[in-house]
Order: sequence, then structure tokens, then C-alpha cells
Amino acid sequence: INKPIYIIIILTYCLGGYMKYKKLGNTKLNVSQICLGTMTFGEQNSEKESHEQLSYSLENGVNFIDTAEMYAIPPKKETQGLTEEYIGTWIEKYKKRDSYYIATKVAGPGMDYLRGGSRLSKDHVSKAIDGSLKRLKTDYIDLYQTHWPERQTNFFGRLGYTYSDELGISIEETLMALEDAVQAGKIRYIGVSNETPWGVQEYLRLANSKAVSKIQSIQNPYGLLNRIYEVGLAEMSHRENIGLLAYSPLGFGILTGKYLKSVPKKSRLGLYGDWFTRYNNDKCIDATKRYLKVAEKNNLSLTQLALAFVNTRPFLTSNIIGATTIDQLKENIASINIELSEEIVNELNEIHDDIPNPAP
Repeated sequence: INKPIYIIIILTYCLGGYMKYKKLGNTKLNVSQICLGTMTFGEQNSEKESHEQLSYSLENGVNFIDTAEMYAIPPKKETQGLTEEYIGTWIEKYKKRDSYYIATKVAGPGMDYLRGGSRLSKDHVSKAIDGSLKRLKTDYIDLYQTHWPERQTNFFGRLGYTYSDELGISIEETLMALEDAVQAGKIRYIGVSNETPWGVQEYLRLANSKAVSKIQSIQNPYGLLNRIYEVGLAEMSHRENIGLLAYSPLGFGILTGKYLKSVPKKSRLGLYGDWFTRYNNDKCIDATKRYLKVAEKNNLSLTQLALAFVNTRPFLTSNIIGATTIDQLKENIASINIELSEEIVNELNEIHDDIPNPAP
């Protein structure tokens, strides 16, 4: 056995398990099945704390880091870009740029303080990429994603579809702008976030007809409180080999169980509640209480149960976890080593059947 690999195996075993990896779409990138989400950096986490999370994650097998130009969250002009800046100062110190993968995003319409009003036009995409590269202090971005669609459609908790012929900037223009960045070596691969089956199919159709880069991932919400991805998009992942990057696997902290009695003002839900009200309703609380009973019966924390469930999904590429403390981060990363029995999964499915998708 190769000596460096042997040492890595021993270290990983001593740390309590093995990280698992999957191919990112049709690329050659093997990304960790746990991805570090960073939207707390610059709001709930200081630069020092952010660097500690990044280093700890890499030391424990996580090689995938997700961010966005609009972060920190909740979004505001004063902290826009701060998350990428914190990651950038860490990259500058940590170096070893070929040992981890950075994913970031361009904001869709609605951010008035971004480039005079964010859009997904050729000019906006180009400027957004250059801005992220500068803040991240890197020469390239491994995965670049549209954060949400240009058009009005079903995302961010919207269930009903409202008919509209207004598409805004065309997907074709957005895709060609991304292709220009790929050809320039600024980004390696592209993905989408908060997309619908139609949007994913349109990106694929255009990539085929224009002979340009295909999207490699779909970053959408997924977890015990929101399994809508299974309707339509899961088949897209299967047929087209475009894996899910699951965000909010803990339902914005609801699935830790810590909010069942009260919501502290400085907690994530306390700070961002006005933005993410879909996670804090009566049905979510009822479902969470039932999931908690399953966890306790099987000597698991609710956090471990919820993350381990997401990890079992065949359409998953990576599970995006976020934490404000190192202890939370340790528990989240350790979920990769938890195996759920068929009996446990069946119990979770029964609860889902009774209270389906309370936090869409």
C-alpha cells in the first residue's frame, strides 16, 4: 500500500470514520458527500471562527465548500460579499488550492444593491464572477451556479404556479455567459440552484444544441421537512447524472429540535425568521416532534437522524451542512458515518406520508 494513503486511512479511522465521496455530475471531481455551507460567515461567525470551521472541515475529509456572492445571510448591503472575503483570507493562508473545491453563485433578480440591480445577463454574470474571484483570492472557481432563476416561477417556498410569459433575461444568454467564463478558465463547471424541472431541461437542451457546457449539479432544498425534490427533479438527477446539492437539510435548524420550546433571538431562525418563515409553522413543529421520537428510540440525536436520512438518497451528490460552532460542525460531519436501517427509513416515510413537505 502507498505510504501516504496508508497514513490518511489511519488518521481517518482514528477520527471516527470515513468521509464518502461522489463524482460531481459528469466531471472528474470527487467531492465529499458532506459540503461545508458558509452563509453564517460574516454574520454569526467571525473571520477567525470561519477559518477554524474551514480548516476543521478539510482536516476531517470535507473537500467541498459552498458560498455565494450575496452572503452573509440575512442579505444586506453592509455584509454582501463578506463570506467570500473570509474564505479568501483563509485560502490565502491555507493555500493547497488543488486539495478542495469552491462553489459559489451569482444572484438572480431582486438584489438592488448588487450591480445596480442583480440580473443574469451576460454583463452581470461576467462582473459577478470577477467580483467573486477577487474576494475569494483565487484564480478559478470549481463550480459556479445561478442562485435562483431570472424568471418568475416556483422557488423559495412558492407552491402554486402563476402563468407568465415574461422570462426576463433568457437562459440562453445566461448559459453563454457562463460558457465564456469556462473558456476563459475562470470557472470549471456550472450548476443551478432553486431550479425547476423545466429550467433544468432548458439548460440541458441549450447545452446540447449549442455544444457548450452542461450543468453538473442542482442545489435545491431537501430534507425531512421538504422532499419536493423527489417529484420531477430526482428523475432528472437519475437520467441526466446531475446530482443534488441539498441545502437546508436541517430545515433551518428546526430539525435539531432546539426550537421546539422557543427561538432565541441570536439563533439562525431568530435572526433570519422573516426570510424563512416556511420552516417555522405548526405542521413543521408537529412533524419535528415525531421525527424526534424516532431519533430518541434509536439512540440518535435528531440532527444525526435528519442528516443521515439525506445522506442515504441515491440522487444526492453532497449534503450542505452549516454550523455556528465547532461542536455543531463535528456532529454534522460525523453524520456521514451513521447507517439507517430499513425499519428507521420506513418510520420516517410514514411520518412524511402523514405530514408531507410542511416546509416547501
